[in-house]
Amino acid sequence: MDVILTTGFIVLGSTTLILFLAFSYVSHREGERRAAVASFILAILGSCLFLLFTLLPTEIKLILFSLLVVLTIIAAGLFLVPLGSVERKEDTPKDRFDERDIPFARARLDPGSRDYETYYELRPENLAVDEKFRKLPGLLSPHAQKADPNIFPSAEACFQLTEALREEVDGSTEPIQVNNSPQHNTHYIKDFAQDLGAVSVGITELKPYHLYSHVGRGSGEYGAPITLNHKHAIAFTVEMDHSNMRHAPEAPVVMESARQYVEAAIIGIVLGYFIRSQGYPARAHIDGNYRVIAPLVARDAGLGEIGRIGILMTPELGPRVRLGVVTTDLPLIPDERMDDSSVIDFCTFCKKCAENCPSRSIPFGDRVEIDGAWRWRINSDTCFRYWNAIGTDCGICMAVCPYSHPDNWVHNLVRWVIRRSGFARRLALRMDDLFYGRKHSARISRPQGVTGPDAPAS
Repeated sequence: MDVILTTGFIVLGSTTLILFLAFSYVSHREGERRAAVASFILAILGSCLFLLFTLLPTEIKLILFSLLVVLTIIAAGLFLVPLGSVERKEDTPKDRFDERDIPFARARLDPGSRDYETYYELRPENLAVDEKFRKLPGLLSPHAQKADPNIFPSAEACFQLTEALREEVDGSTEPIQVNNSPQHNTHYIKDFAQDLGAVSVGITELKPYHLYSHVGRGSGEYGAPITLNHKHAIAFTVEMDHSNMRHAPEAPVVMESARQYVEAAIIGIVLGYFIRSQGYPARAHIDGNYRVIAPLVARDAGLGEIGRIGILMTPELGPRVRLGVVTTDLPLIPDERMDDSSVIDFCTFCKKCAENCPSRSIPFGDRVEIDGAWRWRINSDTCFRYWNAIGTDCGICMAVCPYSHPDNWVHNLVRWVIRRSGFARRLALRMDDLFYGRKHSARISRPQGVTGPDAPAS
């Protein structure tokens, strides 16, 4: 019996050592110093503890081993308890949202212009709010708090490219249609989008609430009612680099946003060109020239759920993505919406994004019914005002989200478990706080505009 118990403790100690050392190595590779040190300490302490157990008398070994078995059974049972099950509430808006009301559209209005006067006659309550952010330096301003003489112009160059691409979102359709099956079209479009760099791709029927009600940005007459009769919408995600996002709210985060808006625009425009070559109309929806509300489209296409910060939470990368959409009449097979209440449950008790939001724009409470849909809604005005003060698009909420960790075996194992267990979700949050901290600590901005995973850590 003593030999069996001793062997059991040695196996447990070795397993603890290997697992935590592996996690420490992965954390070091990710640049997460706190997690690397904490997991290394746990590897040593845990393995030493089990080693000490082997020196105890047989009777005490038996008691400790039995206790470990009982605790394991209890933990396994907790993983089966339906803790945190969330009732699916109606989250489909009844009315379409006016793009003119988003802060980006309001920021484009020139004081004294006809559009300026027309808008504030329609929404006089927004005038005082908007005048406050107009007095601030502005996004990418050299006078903003987080201004960087190299990164800001680099980001601006990317945004200029995206702006140049805005006129390429639509075009003429070939007169002869290629009659492939919906199954063939669906598989090909998804494979093609991923070959172009998309992380995930989904398809949904285009619904009225997916569309903005009126034009607020992009080509077309400002304030014109939006009509789009396409049957389907193709939604896709592109990854925002984890290393750059850890710098939030410093300059590298806006550079990463700019880069991925370009990537999403290129993928969407290329898909549009291809579909029109097959004889079917298609329109890409890119930064500054949307006709659809991309998070709603992506959610209904099965790519994720909309969390506390009001944007899409994907299974692979959490909110650390940018979205692209192509609407079309190409015959396609829609995907089922992801039925995953675990994200809503996690967002309900986590609140890490709200605690770290410097402008206090993210709500702490539960979802509320807005326009017939249960959701969280951030204060986009205070959020945008903070952006205009610091010059970047902040990104702290993305950086601290426990779902935003890199797509590797360690974090994917956690993602797999928390989708299936409410107890695991609550335990995972405690572990995330332990290894990564409850409060965000931004990395110092890289010198000379260096960005990307291969850049030297600062």
